[in-house]
Amino acid sequence: MAKKVAVIGAGVSGLVSLKCCVDEGLEPTCFERTEDIGGLWRFKENVEDGRASIYQSVISNTSKEMSCFSDFPMPEDFPNFLHNSKLLEYFRIFAREFDLLKYIQFQTTVLSVRKHPDFSSSGQWEVVTESNGKKQSAVFDAVMVCSGHHILPHIPLDSFPGIEKFKGQYFHSRQYKHPEGFEGKHILVIGLGNSASDIAVELSKKAAQVFISTRHGSWVMSRISEDGYPWDMVLHTRFISMFRNVLSRFKIIRKWMMEQQMNRWFDHANYGLQPQNKHLMKEPVVNDDLPSRILYGAIKVKSRVIELTETSAIFEDGTVEEDIDVIVFATGYTFSFPFLEESVVKVKDNTVSLYKYMFPPHLEKSTLACIGFIQPLGSIFPTVELQARWATRVFKGLCTLPSEKTMMADTIKRNEKRIDLLPTLCG
Repeated sequence: MAKKVAVIGAGVSGLVSLKCCVDEGLEPTCFERTEDIGGLWRFKENVEDGRASIYQSVISNTSKEMSCFSDFPMPEDFPNFLHNSKLLEYFRIFAREFDLLKYIQFQTTVLSVRKHPDFSSSGQWEVVTESNGKKQSAVFDAVMVCSGHHILPHIPLDSFPGIEKFKGQYFHSRQYKHPEGFEGKHILVIGLGNSASDIAVELSKKAAQVFISTRHGSWVMSRISEDGYPWDMVLHTRFISMFRNVLSRFKIIRKWMMEQQMNRWFDHANYGLQPQNKHLMKEPVVNDDLPSRILYGAIKVKSRVIELTETSAIFEDGTVEEDIDVIVFATGYTFSFPFLEESVVKVKDNTVSLYKYMFPPHLEKSTLACIGFIQPLGSIFPTVELQARWATRVFKGLCTLPSEKTMMADTIKRNEKRIDLLPTLCG
């Protein structure tokens, strides 16, 4: 008898998890709280609680060639980098091709996922859902958590003294949809991730002035690399991977080469963007327009905000910008698993304790996996496919995980170590 698997969420991770379950002969049921598939990549004009939200202009940072699933290339007439509507179209085609919609229960919210009383021997889970005001409970042999991590906004207002006095408008980047309505404004964007950079660039075409405040700086890459090819097609090759592995023994050379490559497009120091720690850092920003908008003066790079007044922002370097109308907090998201007991997936300081970013290491049975809670340098879509393929094979017993001690040691090491996400060559 096929094992029953509960898949939570019908975004990208949920869809590919459904396919992998079917491929392995498992019996999946997907619970999706909204009326449609697509998750993060389905743009809606209004922000909805419990659902990821994107702005209208979002374009993929990775190319279609490197972002498609392993057995399903994107249509040839699609552009190399895809608007969110095109990506959603691809996921719809994918779902139809593999007949995945029949496994999805739409407008169904997962209220709780708890261990079955005999979990230590069966590894089963009791899943309680609600649809149209009616609660239901079912037992599953395994669970795949595909709910995403761009839902609960992180707004550290305590880090911005004076915010309570500020008379202008402020909101999290999750609430931003399009630049209309910001004409002639003086806008402060806090953060220097991909969303912050996209929003700052877009607003700078309508606003009187945009400021972007960064604590640590960031490397900025273009989608266009050598000879006009997409950056990830140039970067992610077997040769470069092999070369990077060889150079990993010579850290000084590797760091020097990485810095040289990252500054080939423009010298980050001249733009106020050079990371404080040039070698160990977060995910780089992919933005084709940010340097030129800074050159135009449409965007001004500022240091960390130390205080806000009724109308102005005071920065760490002592400068002050007056007449600020709007503050956009592009300060990321907080991991949240409201349907899980805290003991199942532990979150501390916005870090999740998961073996290889997937498996809770302390469970007696490896029957729960989190899919898509990772930020690779490159496309997340083939990454989540590999995660789903591994998880389903673990559920079937075809793959086994190491001991709890080994998994905990690996997880602690990963969480403590600031991983160098930038390879030696960046095209």
